[in-house]
Amino acid sequence: MIRLKFVAATLLLFSTRLAFSQELKYEISFPNAVHHEAEVSLDITQIPAGPLTIRMSRSSPGRYATHEFGKNIYNVKAFNASGQELQISQVKGDVYQVEKHNGNARITYTVFGNWVDGTYLGIDKTHAHMNMPATFMWVKGMENRPVSIKFNDLDKYGWKVATQLQHKGGNTYTAANHQYMMDSPTELSAFKVHSWEDINTDKTKQTISVSMHSPDAQPVVDNFGKMVKRMVDESKMVFGELPKFDHGVYTFLQDVNPENSGDGMEHRNSTVIVERSQKVEGNEEDLLSTFSHEFFHAWNVERIRPKSLEPFNFEHSNTSSELWFAEGFTQYYGSLILKRAGFRDLNSYCNTIAGLANGVLNMPGANTYPATQMSRYAVFADAGVAVDQTNQINIFTSYYYYGATIALALDLRLRSEFKLSLDDYMKAVWKTHGKPEIPYTVPDLQNVLAKLTNKSFANDFFGRYVNGIDKNDYVKLLSNAGLVLRRAAPEKASLGMIRLSPANGKLRLSMNTLKGSAAYLAGMDNGDYFLKINDDELKTPADLNTLLAKYKPGEEVNLTYEHRGEVNTVKVKLQESNSFEVVPVEKTGKTLTPEAEKFRTAWLDSQIK
Repeated sequence: MIRLKFVAATLLLFSTRLAFSQELKYEISFPNAVHHEAEVSLDITQIPAGPLTIRMSRSSPGRYATHEFGKNIYNVKAFNASGQELQISQVKGDVYQVEKHNGNARITYTVFGNWVDGTYLGIDKTHAHMNMPATFMWVKGMENRPVSIKFNDLDKYGWKVATQLQHKGGNTYTAANHQYMMDSPTELSAFKVHSWEDINTDKTKQTISVSMHSPDAQPVVDNFGKMVKRMVDESKMVFGELPKFDHGVYTFLQDVNPENSGDGMEHRNSTVIVERSQKVEGNEEDLLSTFSHEFFHAWNVERIRPKSLEPFNFEHSNTSSELWFAEGFTQYYGSLILKRAGFRDLNSYCNTIAGLANGVLNMPGANTYPATQMSRYAVFADAGVAVDQTNQINIFTSYYYYGATIALALDLRLRSEFKLSLDDYMKAVWKTHGKPEIPYTVPDLQNVLAKLTNKSFANDFFGRYVNGIDKNDYVKLLSNAGLVLRRAAPEKASLGMIRLSPANGKLRLSMNTLKGSAAYLAGMDNGDYFLKINDDELKTPADLNTLLAKYKPGEEVNLTYEHRGEVNTVKVKLQESNSFEVVPVEKTGKTLTPEAEKFRTAWLDSQIK
């Protein structure tokens, strides 16, 4: 017995030394931060025989489209252990190879970054805002090796480190492997912090921190941190517990500056929140919407994880049929939690529901394709970059809004038909797939619903509303809570969704016309010049509404427009405005019944007892 323990201890020591010697060691320095450059080195040991392949990523955790990060690296060089330069070849745009290395190599390069969001890299003398796939090259075939990153020049700029990477000591941080490293965004700046300790249902303690890079004073940071805590506590009530965060810490990496691009990007134990405000003070409640959405992802997508995203592929984007749930249900809860936490009033939440109705019920994409197919289109739609025009307005409906409307319907139906709620369903999915971290498929989600309700209901709901294109009766469902879904201006004449921009002394359509709209039926499209309605000329974008106000839905008018130099006049019948609004029944002159008030309270008020 004693000998076995000795042997085991010896093997453990050997494996620990082996892992340490195989560690991929990065260093990043910022000698030219003012011009958005960083210098990166990567030391690699115990390289197997054959070519060494190093590359940049083409995708990023939390993003579903492809991004060409390789375009921003240059001066790529390779050296051996003695410092002698090795020959390195660029075999693809973002892939490099070293043929002869003798088992050791140092790779160095310059990386440029001047875009602050959750996807790219942003460097200047005030901070280094790093998304790892946009910053660090990686080694093919060594994805399971441990990683260390040393951040240099911190004292030079007065920076600190905010990250979910584990602190090893000094300026060095570690990750267990390539996947975790790439999922660990890092902010280097003179940020301020507000932290608190959460006690989970099993009595374990975890720390949640808000790091804020903004011009705000510490009291503002502390006050905002307390607001974030209220949101976190309300989110926790949906699942009954927080996830077990690695190293017992969860970090919000917030960066606030009007020069930012704006974004929110979830990660396993942290989230990047980039805002375009001047400061946090005075904008607290507006900024909370991103916090609420992204923190819900700590359960839904980071641990309740689609099988289609496992493992994450950094060479091209993963295609997923489940984003209506991963992103859409998160979208639904992001707003609901703020209402429950007291940061949104009833009127504001009604506007949110109306936005979902307008974004889905009136869009050709959602009336033609199911939520699963819209999820798969994310590889083109999720901040994907292209120079040619697309027909997204007619073939795509955001899986965020599509999924959120499905979540709204399921929540209201569970409450009215089963005396359950969507919270109960999310808890069931959490216990079945999230907590044990068993990736799910669409049929898995259907099976969880069947166990919670019954097989007939689950089959019908998924068959018609998830895998099919039927829509729930939202008028009836919302009436249970004393809310009225109705046309906002049925008497208003409309040509459909049109965006006009001044160009060449005329007004030009700057988006595709919506399929089925009067403008679409007239043959007008993106790039055409809109000249007249009957004999009235359009000179400013505001003229469109002014002129349409002269007519009623159903009236025929002549539309004159110019397409590639050819002037056309077409007779078309005006339609009624199909824009929805949601209002409390008591604002329509009717009475809120006690039953509806009870339903509304159970749904929208705080769940913290």
